[in-house]
Amino acid sequence: MPTQPKLTRFNQNVLSKYQIYNSIFMTLPFYSVTKTGALLPLFHETCQKGFAHQEDPTTIVTTFFKKYQARRSEESQINLLFRFIQYIERQVVLFDAIEDAAFPVVNNMDGIGTLRSLKENVTADNKMDTLKKYLEEFKVRIVLTAHPTQFYPGSVLGIITDLTEAIRENDLLRINDLLAQLGKTPFFKDKKPSPFDEAVSLIWYLENVFYKSFGTIYDYIQQNIFDGQQIENDIINIGFWPGGDRDGNPFVTPEITLKVAGRLRLSIIKSYYRNIRRLKRKLTFEGVESRMAKLEDELYKIITNETSSLTLPFLISELEAVKQIIIDNHHSLYLEEVKSLLNKVHLFGFHFANLDIRQDSRKHNQFFNEMVNTLIESGSDIFPKNYHDLSENEQVEILSAVNGKVDLSLIKDEETLMALNTMKAIKTIQTTNGEKAANRYIISNNQTTLNVMQLFAMLKLVAFHDELTVDIGPLFETITDLENAPKVMEELYTNPEYAKHLKSRGNKQTIMLGFSDGTKDGGYLMANWSIYKAKEALTSVSRKYNVKVIFFDGRGGPPARGGGNTHNFYASLGPTIEDEEVQLTIQGQTISSNFGTLESAQYNLEQLISSGIGNSISDKDLSMSEENRAVMTDLANRSYKAYSDFKSHPKFISYLENMSTLKYYAKTNIGSRPSKRGKSDGLVFEDLRAIPFVGSWSQLKQNVPGFFGVGTALKYYEDAGEFDKVQSLIKTSDFFKTLIGNSMMSLSKSFFDLTRYMAQDSEYGEFWKIIYNEYETSKRLILKLTGYKELMEEEQVGKASIAVRESIVLPLLTIQQYALKKIQELEKAEVRDEAQIKIFEKMVTRSLFGNINASRNSA
Repeated sequence: MPTQPKLTRFNQNVLSKYQIYNSIFMTLPFYSVTKTGALLPLFHETCQKGFAHQEDPTTIVTTFFKKYQARRSEESQINLLFRFIQYIERQVVLFDAIEDAAFPVVNNMDGIGTLRSLKENVTADNKMDTLKKYLEEFKVRIVLTAHPTQFYPGSVLGIITDLTEAIRENDLLRINDLLAQLGKTPFFKDKKPSPFDEAVSLIWYLENVFYKSFGTIYDYIQQNIFDGQQIENDIINIGFWPGGDRDGNPFVTPEITLKVAGRLRLSIIKSYYRNIRRLKRKLTFEGVESRMAKLEDELYKIITNETSSLTLPFLISELEAVKQIIIDNHHSLYLEEVKSLLNKVHLFGFHFANLDIRQDSRKHNQFFNEMVNTLIESGSDIFPKNYHDLSENEQVEILSAVNGKVDLSLIKDEETLMALNTMKAIKTIQTTNGEKAANRYIISNNQTTLNVMQLFAMLKLVAFHDELTVDIGPLFETITDLENAPKVMEELYTNPEYAKHLKSRGNKQTIMLGFSDGTKDGGYLMANWSIYKAKEALTSVSRKYNVKVIFFDGRGGPPARGGGNTHNFYASLGPTIEDEEVQLTIQGQTISSNFGTLESAQYNLEQLISSGIGNSISDKDLSMSEENRAVMTDLANRSYKAYSDFKSHPKFISYLENMSTLKYYAKTNIGSRPSKRGKSDGLVFEDLRAIPFVGSWSQLKQNVPGFFGVGTALKYYEDAGEFDKVQSLIKTSDFFKTLIGNSMMSLSKSFFDLTRYMAQDSEYGEFWKIIYNEYETSKRLILKLTGYKELMEEEQVGKASIAVRESIVLPLLTIQQYALKKIQELEKAEVRDEAQIKIFEKMVTRSLFGNINASRNSA
């Protein structure tokens, strides 16, 4: 029987099932749910018709109550709106679970971009040796961040997992019970999670998804590409930020970092223990059983906090011995399972994930100066007394050759002491969990060579006196910093002491490039093009000094934050960009949507591996012609000017503050860190975090960071009669094609009818029109550029999924806008009704949850 088209598979296995199971909600044994379920379709229809007739959200809500619930009191109306919010939140969960259950049916698990497909193509082209050679060096690292862009508490994630399984098995009784459980489970948190709580919730994915899916992929590569031979390279690994990322998060302390590292170690030990227990039941042979029992016993001691002499090398040597005995004496029975366990030990060690430490360069500068002043005052000769009067180059020279030990008892400033103790914590973690457990320190907002050398000196003085076993990764974020990055790196590469350090680290240098803040700073096209050019320049300067540069991308979110279709992005980079390792951040709902189940994690990891490898072993020329570069640069510059003018509009900040949900992000209790960086009372653009910034545009359904400036830039070419130049660019550049594809996704998620009423606003009407006109121009010209009749024409399943999700949350968005308008009216009233304001503020905050959770198709 021929395979049906992907869209048909989606409609049958996702859309139809959602309609069936959604109707079960209405039969649940809760009076309020039944009533809500009956009224919600009527409200949904009122919203659809209302927006089609260009009515505003307030009119829509009022019309609904007049028409269907005329007898309700005002209090009862508000209660119903809150019940709608609760109901819709659960509809989103149901849709998530159905999509997860259908993932392996809708997506071809052996299709383009999978390892099986890659192997078949390579075999057909006689390039298997090239592939093997490449896989001996190539790595993919996904880095789970603490950036919360999802609002599901752990209990709800558990229900999604169980519901997915029940739906896959069509177990109606269990589905019914789980939907009832969902109806009774709270979705919001009364207090903010601690950084440790964040770490624990992400470790759930390590234990329940990555332990198995990473192992499955590695086993496949070993068996089918390396003919069962051992591979020295780990190929895939996990980075981890919760508990290590202290940028803007004062709650991440050295104690938290140590506690998280301890939890990671305990979690991997537990995973091995469970694995060995299962395997021991099969390996009941002479010379094997006793060895397995001993390993089980030693792992159990670690779990129960008893003294154990078990080391990682001993665990590996014992499993290797078991493997050999099975081969020699027991007909290789269960050999593949022993090999699979060995592979997991090879991948995860005693650390499970590589815990990164991150802090802002401005903070380092503060801590460093505090440390220097204290040392000078105490009479130490580590730094000269006139250190602060020296030029930057002279300071760098001193820091390069710095020697000695800092007595931390001298440090009186609490914040500085915490920062320095964190450096000691890295050393402690390396001793207990192995060097890979914590061996990278990211400097965010890195601007100069001095930023790197201050950290270099602090690490050596505080903890790593003999040998610095930590990689320092500068993070270049803004457009200006990206332009300066090659100069900074050349200064570091030509610094004899730093070059010596790099040599001890295998002549590899990690450089992180920040998409989120780049987009916020420079707009969509400029941010992406600046990073592309920075990567080319950094590749060039690194190759010049025989350094292998590893790019670590702040991606893994919606296109407006530099994410979008990640696989296409990596597959589009040419030979001028180093690509031996693919490293990217994965955050929020992208973790659960792309890596939340065994199937989706395996599929998306394979896509990442294939996109990275495909570049190097394919004959396709991905390099950009000079003509294309000129057009791309011009588009980026024009887009940047349009975005910069827009950003400097006198209404820009106050529009976000007064007309969007920006200030409500801090009230959602989903993340441990504050929603803005600075301590200023007023809103300052520089202090705005990328997540609330992008999220606020998304809640307005305006998605500005994902398209603003694109239309203006394309219009220049249309007006000049040179549109053929950009049409040629999209036909010949995969990179530009990917950017436009991601921008289309942002445009698809925009819905200006929701906020059309703002056009009449005396203060913000003209500003709203600027955004709307740019949206219309971008949409019209992207369709003209691609030749499509509708947005995302080639991504029919992604488009269909977005359409369902947008339809589910339409009433939620309407309620949110209605509540925002109510707050504005109440705040302008002569007598402020604080109790009423609080109720509507709660309504706005609660409606944030479902809207964000529904925006799943973001990477």
